[in-house]
Amino acid sequence: MPREIAVSFDYRCPFARNAHEAVVTALRDGADLDVRFLPFSLDQAHVEEGEPAVWDRQPREWGTGVTALLYGIAIRDQFPEGFFDFHLAAFAARHDHGKKLGHEDVVREVVSSTGLDVDAVAAEAWSGRPLKTLAAEHTEQVDRFQAFGVPTFIEGDQAVFIRFMERNRVDDLERALGLLDWTRLNEFKHTQIAR
Repeated sequence: MPREIAVSFDYRCPFARNAHEAVVTALRDGADLDVRFLPFSLDQAHVEEGEPAVWDRQPREWGTGVTALLYGIAIRDQFPEGFFDFHLAAFAARHDHGKKLGHEDVVREVVSSTGLDVDAVAAEAWSGRPLKTLAAEHTEQVDRFQAFGVPTFIEGDQAVFIRFMERNRVDDLERALGLLDWTRLNEFKHTQIAR
């Protein structure tokens, strides 16, 4: 039986990109994992207390990450055969090419690069379902696990925020997954990074 984990993402975070590349590579290489990819809005994480939630605002007030998350959710849920390609391409658009994922034309370009039907994906992204899913999945991560950023890895009742310093390192992923259930360790952080 595959190991069930979840991992959160926002396409703007370089550490999420590092982790998700490793997760996708591991899955494509046959890792015995059942992974749920959870959207987490960094825009929402920075909303001041008392202000309306991102998903209760008009699209022009969302910030820079919500549009890409809606497309990611739409593809994850309705076009799953294209999710890995879109997922990696969205991270690459932001971090390799410096594109602004808050612009829908950029996100549509990413969808097109994966071979998916851009108009069908856009229709689903704007159907309202992905926005409700974003609100529900983000809120559950915050309420249940006190999640505050990406990537957060979740297994059972344990959630761990992990920053991988290098891209696409399946060995780092395997090592980190081996520590998820070590509940006596709360924080382990290098004070300096040798670079």
